[in-house]
Amino acid sequence: MDNPDHILIVDDDAEIRGLLRDYLRRNGYEASVAADGKAMWAALARGRVDLIVLDLMLPGDDGLTLCRKLRADADTPVIMLTARGEETDRIVGLEMGADDYLAKPFSPRELLARIKSVLRRYRSLPMNLRADDAREIAFAGWRLDTVARHLVSPERVVTSLSGAEYQLLRVFLSHPNHVLTRDQLMLLSKGHEADPLDRSIDIAVSRLRNRLADDPADPKIIKTVRGEGYVLAVEVELLR
Repeated sequence: MDNPDHILIVDDDAEIRGLLRDYLRRNGYEASVAADGKAMWAALARGRVDLIVLDLMLPGDDGLTLCRKLRADADTPVIMLTARGEETDRIVGLEMGADDYLAKPFSPRELLARIKSVLRRYRSLPMNLRADDAREIAFAGWRLDTVARHLVSPERVVTSLSGAEYQLLRVFLSHPNHVLTRDQLMLLSKGHEADPLDRSIDIAVSRLRNRLADDPADPKIIKTVRGEGYVLAVEVELLR
């Protein structure tokens, strides 16, 4: 039998921690708790955590600070909790890298539904090459300088990229030879700013192909998979 998903609940309210831990355990999850950031890091050091339920208002480092630090070196899904329901709190939390947001008071059943949804969405994405630390990324004769954020062609010509072009190319380079749907490309490149009805991703892919001199009539680098999406159809090498 597969191991149950491990949920870490980070909240300074002991009653909430206990209630959520017991509820998740009754519903088949492994659940552990932490009262602050220090305890959260200790729990993460002890072993695998599949999702973190993180309260915004914590003693010491608050939830936003912790979420930002988490995102610097990990991609564990985060659901942020707060007693405040203002739109600005939700937006800031998502911009810090949270995968979802739930305002207190809420029912454990609602949190359970959010956990299932976030894990399902997270696992629908292909495995990441984890290229975040690479200084340069080589592919099809090209090199992407991740510090200067420009391309170097096989002829050693430097090409500048817009922010949107850079983000989209990083998504493709992190998932080579995996078909990515338009929705996945939108989510990975734009995060929670993505509009599920937005089809501008086709235009963005077209512009990126142009940067790569990839013939749109017969592309060799970024190929179209009819009815599915796009695939970076070349090998990728990470250069430190």
